[in-house]
Amino acid sequence: MDDLLQEFIAETRETLEALSGEIVAWEAAPADRARLDAIFRFVHTVKGSCGFLDLPRLARLSHAAEDVLAAARDGSRTPDTALVDAVLGIVDRIGAVVEAIATGTGLDDSDDDALIAALTRTETASVAPVAKVAVPSRAAPRSIRLNVDLLDRMMSGMSDMVLARNELARRLRDSVLDPRVEAALDRLSLTVADMRDTVTRTRMQKVDGLFSALPRMVRDTAAELGKAVALRIEGSDVDLDREMIEMMRDPLVHIIRNAIDHGIETPAERRRLGKPATGQICVAARQSGNQILIEIEDDGAGIDVARIAAKAVASGVHSAGEVAAMTAADKQKLVFEPGLSSRDTVSTMSGRGVGMDVVRANIEHVGGRVALDNRPGRGLAITIQVPLTLSIMSTIVVAVGDQRFAIARQSIEEIVKIRGDQVRIDPVGAVEVATVRGRRLPMLPLGRFLGVGPAEPMTLVIISTRDGDYALGVDDVLDTEEVVVKPAAPAVMGSGLYAGQTLPDSGLPMLLLDGGGLAQAAGLRFHREVIAASEDDADEAAIPALLFDDLDGCRRAMPLGAIDRVEKAEAAAVHHSGGRVRLVVGETTMPLHHVDARALDRATVGGEIEVLRLTDGEAECAYAIAAALEIIQLPADIAPSPGDGTVLGVAVWQGEPIEILDPLALFGGTASGVGDHGPLLCLLDGAGAAWMDRFLRPVLEANGYRCAVQAADNEVPAVRLMMEDEPLPEDASGAPVVRLRRERDAASDADSVYRYDRPALIAALASHARRGGR
Repeated sequence: MDDLLQEFIAETRETLEALSGEIVAWEAAPADRARLDAIFRFVHTVKGSCGFLDLPRLARLSHAAEDVLAAARDGSRTPDTALVDAVLGIVDRIGAVVEAIATGTGLDDSDDDALIAALTRTETASVAPVAKVAVPSRAAPRSIRLNVDLLDRMMSGMSDMVLARNELARRLRDSVLDPRVEAALDRLSLTVADMRDTVTRTRMQKVDGLFSALPRMVRDTAAELGKAVALRIEGSDVDLDREMIEMMRDPLVHIIRNAIDHGIETPAERRRLGKPATGQICVAARQSGNQILIEIEDDGAGIDVARIAAKAVASGVHSAGEVAAMTAADKQKLVFEPGLSSRDTVSTMSGRGVGMDVVRANIEHVGGRVALDNRPGRGLAITIQVPLTLSIMSTIVVAVGDQRFAIARQSIEEIVKIRGDQVRIDPVGAVEVATVRGRRLPMLPLGRFLGVGPAEPMTLVIISTRDGDYALGVDDVLDTEEVVVKPAAPAVMGSGLYAGQTLPDSGLPMLLLDGGGLAQAAGLRFHREVIAASEDDADEAAIPALLFDDLDGCRRAMPLGAIDRVEKAEAAAVHHSGGRVRLVVGETTMPLHHVDARALDRATVGGEIEVLRLTDGEAECAYAIAAALEIIQLPADIAPSPGDGTVLGVAVWQGEPIEILDPLALFGGTASGVGDHGPLLCLLDGAGAAWMDRFLRPVLEANGYRCAVQAADNEVPAVRLMMEDEPLPEDASGAPVVRLRRERDAASDADSVYRYDRPALIAALASHARRGGR
């Protein structure tokens, strides 16, 4: 309210300065209707503002003046000296009261009635002179009103100053810098940064000015439709350009009215669906880098995509073939088609097919964009993203081919070079996945995506978006730079890939990339938590998995957490030993699981096969496949598979049953003797070493161990195998010892197993080897 009162005082002062002359000129020319209308508008505006701000004294004075001016407008009262004196007295008193409010002092109101009475006297009556109103000394104004064009010129000048500072700094860096010049440059930089922030704030207002009218509008709309709706507003203290606030007002109102009309169900329907009778709408604002995000979320029915698609065909917007070829996301975007409405009848709220297309056009006109997150039966979230017009921001400049692009520093999590196994790129079907220190991220090679650089990226920029993080592949990172960002041409902004354009100190125009827009345009998939309508609700967890075609032609999936990488392997690397199939990788071997031996033989005829490299952090194995397809989210509801096979169960994905492989079963049949650096050493020790070498070596090596009767110099075995009655040699290392019993039923401890119990022996070796070395 304080802000509104100060604005009222400033506007009234400004108008009063010009109004006295207008009243005198009106007396000289009573027929001048334009001047009379201007005086009437001022008094009428003051009266309306006083009612809103609860200023009854000003309202009484302005109401009396409005009545007599209305009489003069309709010709029932002729302007004369007495009338003009009376109006001037009222105007002076209004000015005096405004100054008293501004200074916080009192003002005697005993002669207000005399001023009002002077207005009602007829022009033929004897007129007493109107008492002069003593106007208190005017308080120093705390604000001034400026033309928006002047603010734009200030911002433009500030932008030029920033660019000049950047160019000066760049030129000085190229030469030997005098310490005194460097100190002066530092002071200049601090001053420019402070001025930049100050000038930027002159155009900013709290977004609360955009949200303040929403509660009443929601209440009235819900009452008209017979619905119960509660509105929650968050982020009212976020700053946004004043002009942007005005341009956002109509789109925001339309979206919320749509949510109430189309989305929120009636109380009876909500109770039938198990929802609270009162629908919820949340409007939230937040700043993300150089963008303002306004999110409107409801817990209604969401978008009926099938109905929208049917209406598009029925109305002739698209043909049946075009709609059939659309993805679910494309069908969802049909709500933005002009002339398309999901309503069959026209009402005061909707049904005319005009609305969301205008909303999107208005938002894109200012360099923004609209995103939909539809959850059928649970609601719809609409995110409006608009730029901070003419704002100066810090960016990272990247190179792709011979092009240069800027990325907002606020959206960058880290920058890494592609090297070794710690940072690598793995193909997964038609897409690529970046692995950064064990963390898997969707990967977007910027050069290939934009068609400006076919070379493989050398650097990954980890971009944070509201949906998740992903790796953006670029050729190089050049510099950091503070730039002035302005909206680009509508055709460029409409692509959704760019947040604006800038002119750096090089003088060459440069586009600012929109991280979220790139991810959306490239179709990157993130595992995103869905906001529940109630804090007590929780969504079922989804399981990320890799979908692939198996060697037998069936489509299966593997939980993503067990997959280290997907790669091609030469057919020559596949060989049979010890009754099982193994894959040679470098200097090590690992078990190669497969669905069918004959299918594996057919796959190796082509010279290479595709394999999934699996790891549990200690052991490794591989699984042969025909082709990796994509990463999907499996539902938590998986029908378990009977038996102890490699199939964990069956889940339904997009209406198709998918077998889910069990990594635990695969590792259960995997040699536990394969470590990070190759097969683990099992030392066959003691007097029974010859028997072990003859009978146990084939079994142990088939399970991945490297057996020896004597360790090489400086080599420490992972596990030592001895008979139960033999003492440890004096030079024995600290390796764990597994002892073999000659009798099956003899008493034993945890480190002793029957020497012909093969499963128990392998399990004991695996358990002890993981505590040992090599």
